[in-house]
Amino acid sequence: MDLSSFLTSLATSFVIFVVLMLVFVWLSRKPENAVVYYPNPILRGSDPWDGARRRTRSPVGWIAEAFSASEADVVAAGGVDAVVYLIFLATVMGILVFSGIVLLPALLPVAGTDHALVDASKNNKTAGNFTSIDKLAMGNVKNGSQRLWAFLLGVYWVSFVTYYILWRTYKHVSNLRAAAKSSPDAKPEEFAILVRDVPKPSPGQSIKDHVDSYFKALHPETFYRSMVVTDNKEANKIWKEIEANKKKLARAEAVYAESKSTSRPDGTRPTHRTGCLGLVGEKVDTINYCNEKINELLPKLEAEQKITLREKQQSAAIIFFNSRPAAASASQTIHAQNTNTWAVLEAPEPRQVLWTNLPKKLYERQLRQAVVYVIVFLTVVFYMVPITFISAFTTLDNLKKLLPFLKIVADQIEIKTVLEAYLPQIVLIVFLALLPMFLMILSKAEGLASESHAVRAAAGKYFYFVVFNVFIGVTLAGTLFSSLKSILNHPTQIVPLLGRSLPGNATFFLTFVALKFFVGYGLELSRLVPLIIFNLKKKFLCKTEAEVKEAWAPGDLGYATRVPNDMLIMTIVLCYSVIAPLIIPFGVVYFGLGWLVARNQVLRVYVPSYESNGRMWPHMHTRIIAALLVYQITMLGFIILKEFCYAPFLIPLIPITFIYAFICKNRFYLAFAHTPLEVASREIKETPNMESIYTAFIPPCLKPEKPDDIDHFEDAQSHTSRSTSLT
Repeated sequence: MDLSSFLTSLATSFVIFVVLMLVFVWLSRKPENAVVYYPNPILRGSDPWDGARRRTRSPVGWIAEAFSASEADVVAAGGVDAVVYLIFLATVMGILVFSGIVLLPALLPVAGTDHALVDASKNNKTAGNFTSIDKLAMGNVKNGSQRLWAFLLGVYWVSFVTYYILWRTYKHVSNLRAAAKSSPDAKPEEFAILVRDVPKPSPGQSIKDHVDSYFKALHPETFYRSMVVTDNKEANKIWKEIEANKKKLARAEAVYAESKSTSRPDGTRPTHRTGCLGLVGEKVDTINYCNEKINELLPKLEAEQKITLREKQQSAAIIFFNSRPAAASASQTIHAQNTNTWAVLEAPEPRQVLWTNLPKKLYERQLRQAVVYVIVFLTVVFYMVPITFISAFTTLDNLKKLLPFLKIVADQIEIKTVLEAYLPQIVLIVFLALLPMFLMILSKAEGLASESHAVRAAAGKYFYFVVFNVFIGVTLAGTLFSSLKSILNHPTQIVPLLGRSLPGNATFFLTFVALKFFVGYGLELSRLVPLIIFNLKKKFLCKTEAEVKEAWAPGDLGYATRVPNDMLIMTIVLCYSVIAPLIIPFGVVYFGLGWLVARNQVLRVYVPSYESNGRMWPHMHTRIIAALLVYQITMLGFIILKEFCYAPFLIPLIPITFIYAFICKNRFYLAFAHTPLEVASREIKETPNMESIYTAFIPPCLKPEKPDDIDHFEDAQSHTSRSTSLT
């Protein structure tokens, strides 16, 4: 890509962002759009227009509001997980800012005043032309030049800046998690543990009685109750059918009420057909039909609940204790001599429990995990093929060779500039959007106990995928394709050719990063797509308040895809920070603007679907370290290719990074994997209602209609009545 195409891409992306920001300011002022731009405060019972109208009169008013919010405000709006995500963005931005303060003034003059590219072009050692941007990159420094000392020292500077900032951040997040876990407000999961791999009970004894007797014996003073996990498939099916009929009934009643008028006081009763999709079968009165179905299904559900509780018990349970320290202590204790049984861990938050995974046995989980890892490995490797073709063949010159009929159109200056600026990046972004759902399905198939764990697992898989296929794949594919002719003519020159060609990909990644933050964040802020979808649903599909609310429900931040994509940008910017220092300002803008937009969206838009109290931070920290290692290995290899005899001085950085990661894990990780007793022992505001804590974990399809029936719910799992609880 030449300089004009790059500048066109950058300017166009910036204009798009400005337009989208102005659209956001204009649309967010309209009261009828409040549910799209302020759903979070609405769901929390706050007035979305309290001070918001005054603040957003200016196109940058939302920025002041995002900056002025305290960390406590963000926790109240989006939870600790959202704060940790914002801390991650700020951490990477800090690494890039402090790295750039030294690298930009030190390395740009060193690279810009050398003449390696000019000399190589004169000697016909490279294919293609170089741009002004390439002259400011490490590729413009001659092989073996003493100037390479500056780049070698730059690698050390970036590495030690990363170590320092990550250490401070880990301490901050650890303290933040401890404060959340020791909150005076009692949470159900803090009084419970999850036990898996429950061994078979003796004949004539239910799993429920087996679990009760086991934990009463081991924790006689603190054991409160147990809830055995059951196979809820049939009960859940009936419950969902009842809920669907209730929803259909509410809609039919709303349609019927709407049809009434002064001239037609009786209105028109809605009807539908009972067959497939309501298109075939007997025509019935919808209101009467739904009422009949609900009345028919309720006794079936009640009967199925009794059968499920008594006969479909499985080898997992939630164990409740009467204090937080007791639960925290039990979750960290080995309960059985045979460690393949009675495996315990902290209970997940009720709304994120993956019930169907809990009964899976240890060996089944290990086998599933191995199979999933093989599938992921094959996916990463074989996705490389289409990614390679995309990166190689979506360049304009290659497309004209493959599809000659495009030459007439593509040779027009205006069209050529736009296509060169956007085509490869847009194709790559669209292609990557197809993968995350598949990785989430694979992660849940491992047998993980909670939604947050599945999200972390999917995010990890996606991170390694995008690093391997996008960063490494695009870099190598572009280099190999552009140098293919020279490599075929001079096979022994492949290593020098790769070394000279690698910096040329910096322009691609500069454009890729700019497109991601300007267009991506502009669309995120403006919420045009959710606004259009909501208005279409409201106009044509929604008849009840519940349907309207469902239409504008914003969901959560989507960490499984958001975090890996940010990690990809971090890896790209980190790895090119010394090779092409001009990428650093783009990285700073990406993470700075991302922090600002995400902070606004957390305060105003997204609603957390679960809370893990920052449990994702060790995952983020590990991936940042992985990116740092990729950076250090890349720079070691590249400086060796530059025939610099002092390149081995970079080798110590790699073991230093491993040692640093080991120290961080020993220092901080255990407090994330388990709740420290000193944290769990802090006083709570008031004695919790243990009945409500117990009830919080009952699956909706098994939950009794009346709170008074909770004792009957527990007794239904036992062959004998529940004895008095120890409190």
